[in-house]
Amino acid sequence: MASVSCYYSLVLVALALVSAPMAAVAGDPDILTDFVTPTMLGGPANITGDYFTFTGFRGYTMPVAAFAATKASAAEFPALNGQSVSYARLVFPPGTVNPPHTHPRAAELLLVVDGALSVGFIDTAGKLYTQDLTIGDMFVFPKGLVHYQNNKGAGPAVALSAFGSAAPGTVSVPVTVFGTGVDDTVLAKSFKTDVPTVQKLKAALTPPPKKP
Repeated sequence: MASVSCYYSLVLVALALVSAPMAAVAGDPDILTDFVTPTMLGGPANITGDYFTFTGFRGYTMPVAAFAATKASAAEFPALNGQSVSYARLVFPPGTVNPPHTHPRAAELLLVVDGALSVGFIDTAGKLYTQDLTIGDMFVFPKGLVHYQNNKGAGPAVALSAFGSAAPGTVSVPVTVFGTGVDDTVLAKSFKTDVPTVQKLKAALTPPPKKP
């Protein structure tokens, strides 16, 4: 029981550490043309409506156990470059969560299109704002603040999120704190726990090595 209490204490402290705004939260720069085309395409004369079309949201398979996000940002949809907008489709099997995270370059406007979600964010004063959402409900997560979404129901849930940036960025709280190689002793002292507890969290949260 003590280990569970210690774990939740660590999570709360982690949220407090990252809930302050990022040092740089500038939005997308203005462009001086109608839109931006990659150099390889040779300019507007060589593109058609296909360039402005994204088909990555056509159909999906519900994951067996894990939350899944399909992004339509400038990286996946180059036509968004310079347009200060992007989308993501969020799919939640029963009992799954999109862990606490931030988007340093954009606010997020979430629309529930299937099922129900419990959501929340923490402001810079440390206040938690929560809401239970159902189909058709919208919720805004202010720019740069820590937030999460949770499917507590017995059925799946799906949401669409709009962002005020073509590249909003995502900073995962658990992975950033425990999965990026910060020294064990530094984390143990910061969270007032011991090194073995930190190592257990690191083992669970460190991302696998990227394939060459």
